[in-house]
Amino acid sequence: MTVRFWGVRGSIPVPGAQTVRYGGNTSCVEVRPDGCAPIILDAGTGIRKLGKDLSNAEEFLTGRGKVHLLISHTHWDHIQGLPFFSPLYQKGTRLYVYARQRDDTHLRAVFQSQTEDPYFPVPFDAGQADVSFRELLEGARFEIGPVKISCTRLNHPWIAMAYRLEHQGHIMVYVTDTAPFRDILFENEYINAPPQPGEQLRPDAVAKLKTMRDALVRLCEGADLVIYDTHFTPEEYAERPHYGHSTPWDALEIAREAGAQQLALYHHAPERTDDQLDQIAREVAREAGSISIVAAYEGMSLELGRRAGVPGSRTGPIGGKGAGG
Repeated sequence: MTVRFWGVRGSIPVPGAQTVRYGGNTSCVEVRPDGCAPIILDAGTGIRKLGKDLSNAEEFLTGRGKVHLLISHTHWDHIQGLPFFSPLYQKGTRLYVYARQRDDTHLRAVFQSQTEDPYFPVPFDAGQADVSFRELLEGARFEIGPVKISCTRLNHPWIAMAYRLEHQGHIMVYVTDTAPFRDILFENEYINAPPQPGEQLRPDAVAKLKTMRDALVRLCEGADLVIYDTHFTPEEYAERPHYGHSTPWDALEIAREAGAQQLALYHHAPERTDDQLDQIAREVAREAGSISIVAAYEGMSLELGRRAGVPGSRTGPIGGKGAGG
């Protein structure tokens, strides 16, 4: 099972001189299990380039293309690339979209709304692909071909979902976006003000957070690779816990408890430079023990069971492909 990163940023695309090595596109990861159609995790701006790559493959050129798209949640940075996804406009393509069921609207309506006038010139239904939607309940288990999928909810405004993919004895888990499970509980609504220092949570909130955290640890149990939201430094999280994101050390704690082999730092803050990400990855690696640490970057391709180096590195651990190599 090959995992490739096409977009690794959170919040907003950030092209520029300080983001060249890690990339500036928002969330999108491609999983290629042997004998199965591509499975894509999130449709941030990184999906545009992935779509160009897929649309030139023989099966898509001949109207036989198939794609499965798992959406963590429908915040803008996780869906904004879909209207630019080339296979959406190729006749014969079958696109299956999976996301958490909402109480207020159907999943199709969410994607249709982002291309309505006056926001976009082409309506969603103008695409020639056959698009199907599957709305998931928290804790759902299902299969995509030979791949077993399971999911659990995360601690994020309007609720995000984490996904576990199992295939031929290998496991990868995708965890974005989530706050830690200690200071604040998100139900559905955005929380406008951070909690006061030392503020006590309600007992029922503490119980819910423990249940969610336990479920996430189980989801990550024994994973070859965990991709985790590490948007904040600890100092940034202390200032903005109500944004619904974690730090690399929160991610490491979960990965360690779950017995994961490798942790990919992901959903990088838009202001984080390449050099800063290098430094953060080094700091986390010093505390990681047997867990392999890598900061995800655009173009990184991992075969599960191998380890990756840092971007641009030709001398890192086996399995890494640097941005220049």
